[in-house]
Amino acid sequence: MIKVLGIVGSPRKSGNTETIMREALKASEQEGAETELMRLSDFDLKPCDGCRTCFETKKCVIKDGMKEIFEKMSEADGIIVGSPVYFQNITAQTKMFMDRVGYINNARGRKAFRNKIGGVIVVARRSGLSNTSSQILLFLTAIRMIVVSPVARALASEKGDVIKDREGIEGARELGRTIVQIVKATASLR
Repeated sequence: MIKVLGIVGSPRKSGNTETIMREALKASEQEGAETELMRLSDFDLKPCDGCRTCFETKKCVIKDGMKEIFEKMSEADGIIVGSPVYFQNITAQTKMFMDRVGYINNARGRKAFRNKIGGVIVVARRSGLSNTSSQILLFLTAIRMIVVSPVARALASEKGDVIKDREGIEGARELGRTIVQIVKATASLR
């Protein structure tokens, strides 16, 4: 069974980023995938302190929810990372997540996510979509994932507004479908 994991980097539960992520995951399910949504805000994540102990032990010494997140990512065939735009960039939660995953993955020989399929969802009030999506795209390629198009970008000001952005919602659905289709097409790479 194909597994697609949606990781929401918003500090708000049930906000616009989560709403549009759910649309992408529903589309993945319609393509036959099993899906799971993880909110980074549900974990008490701590920032990477750059100790590099993981390079010796192959695991992080910080005791928080990162181990569970990393394991779920390792089990998934496709991973969608979503973040709202905060001050023209990803949220602090998303940045902590990316730093920690990047270090642990590098310590393990950069193999945990090689050739897994990745996608990006970004929600902004007005501006910052390009920079924020670029940060997530860079992260996914740095951990050796195959990144698919489209990058789902949506506009929303108030909670629930994202559903009014029909183009953004359809982009998220297309992303969810495409991830499963590419997982199927690249199964021999993994």
